Order: sequence, then C-alpha cells, then structure tokens
Amino acid sequence: MPRDAAALTWMANLACLELHPHPVRADDLDHPDELRVDLDPVPGVDWDQIRGVARVVRATLDDFGLTGWPKTSGSRGMHVYVRIEPRWTFDAVRRAALAFAREVERRAPDLATSKWWKEERHGVFLDYNQNAKDRTIAAAYSVRPTPDARVSAPLAWEEIDACEPGDFTLATMPARFAEIGDRHAAIDQHPCSLERLLELSERQEREGLGDAPWPPHYQKQPGEPARVQPSRRRTPSRPLVEIARARRKDDALAGLERWKARHPEAAANLAPADVLVDAMRGRFHTWTRIRVNLQHVPVEARPAQEALDPDETPDDWSGVSASGTPHRRPSRARKAS
Repeated sequence: MPRDAAALTWMANLACLELHPHPVRADDLDHPDELRVDLDPVPGVDWDQIRGVARVVRATLDDFGLTGWPKTSGSRGMHVYVRIEPRWTFDAVRRAALAFAREVERRAPDLATSKWWKEERHGVFLDYNQNAKDRTIAAAYSVRPTPDARVSAPLAWEEIDACEPGDFTLATMPARFAEIGDRHAAIDQHPCSLERLLELSERQEREGLGDAPWPPHYQKQPGEPARVQPSRRRTPSRPLVEIARARRKDDALAGLERWKARHPEAAANLAPADVLVDAMRGRFHTWTRIRVNLQHVPVEARPAQEALDPDETPDDWSGVSASGTPHRRPSRARKAS
C-alpha cells in the first residue's frame, strides 16, 4: 500500500486507481486487524433493500459490542469495516464473519442471505469469504470502473438513508472531502473483540451449522461441507439449465437473448436473480458462463438443456503454456464462484 503522496502519484501514473488492500498491517501479516462485512446484492435488488440490510447489520454489530464503519462499494453494494484487535488468525476471523452473516440472515430472512452458491441466494448476500486469507475488497476512496467513475465512499450511518451510490464520484468526492474530511478518521480508535462472535459461531456449530463453502480455488478445509454446486448434486435443489460459454461477456449475453427468444414463456417468468452470470477462470484467460434458474417457470414450460450457444470455453489448460512450455491438462480446472 502507498505510504506517501509520491507513491500515490506513481500508482496514478500507472492507472492504478482502484486499490485492494489486505486486512492486515505490515508488521503482522498473519493476524487481521479488520473484519469486513460485504453486502453484495443479487441482480434486481435495489439500494433501498441494501439500506434495509445495513440497518440490520448495524443493530447486530451493536448487540455484539462491535463498531461498524460503512462505505459504499463504488458499485452496487456496501461494505462495513470493523476494526478488531489483531489477536485472531484469518480462519478465526472468517469463522466470526460467517457467524455474523448467519445471524443477520436469521434476523432478516426475507432481505439477506449467507448462502454461498449463487443459485441459492436471494436479496443481499453477506459474503463471509471476503475474510478468508488473501481476499481483498476495494479500499475507501478507490475509483471504480463505472461510466460515472464512482468512488467507494466512507459514510456515517446517518447518511445511509439519504445517499445514493451515484452521489460519490471522481468529480464530487474532492469537494465532499474538503467539507467533511474522512468519515472513517477515528476507526483506529475503536478496536473491537471477536470473542462474542466466536462464541456465537460455536453455538451455531452445536446446533448443526458448521463450516460453509470456501471459494473454489482454496484447498478443501477440515469440516467444510461438500463443495458441490446445488445444481450438480444427485438431487438438485434448483432446476438449472446452462445457456452459454464465451470468451467475451457480450457474446454470452447475446446467446442468452437468443435463448429467451426461443422460449418466451420461460423468459417471461424469470426474475432478475434467476439469470446467473459467472466469471470463470482458466489458466491464462477468463471467460463467461451463463446459467438460468427455472425455479419460477411452471414445470410444464421449463425448457430442456440445449446445446450451448455459444460454446467457447477457452481450452487453455492444455497445449502450450504462456512461456511456450508444453504442459499436461489437469483433471479439473479451477473456477471462480
């Protein structure tokens, strides 16, 4: 992370305007000093619902003796930072974040979810895995890649009901900062303890709620449930069909539109969150996969699985590596969630 104006100028010259810091200090890289609550809305969820979940988050933090510092994500969601004492490992902090996400879901089941798999989510997803080691989120004041150059803006809790994400841009933030300063300036003065959240985690585990899925590129963890997407289980919990795989997202979305044109009745019954657009990772390339959850489509109107349109999965796990060295294709490619 930059430590002075010269470093910031150097990074700006390289167009590194969006910074993603790790939740640790340089003198202790194994013990986070920050718990992060990431409010990630599913497609179709508006800012009002995110506000509603943020209120539940604030009340839950208060009940567990934690001080939260909210900010816009700079995209569609919201982040809440909690400065913590650097006493716990990444695994313990993630476990506390999972317990917190489940508690918010328990308090507001119609608004929020802790479910990892996309086809099981609704409303606002509390992404507990943002607290796993080596995961990062956009820093406060980062400029995000949006047409209006939105900025991840630190907020006071009292501002949430009145603000909109588009209020904070590269054009508006300098005047805001000059007028009110840094809303998070006092964050280091309020380090908190995770003991009560970890006690909640232990209680949840005794009640049958153990670990939850980790990101797919992490090593399988002790106690983690089977890392199998619901749609791939022997008894799938969601009726999904896959539509397209393409190197370019726009091409995959065009395939989705052709599918909708072929199946207008099914398309008319889809909710925004029923269209699952996944960024997938190969060895050297990313690509886009689109699936459709048919849960809201009457059974008699559900289309069967068809040939993918387009079907352009980059086969960069075989052939020749980026350095020109031949390599063998592994049995399974790592994929992003």
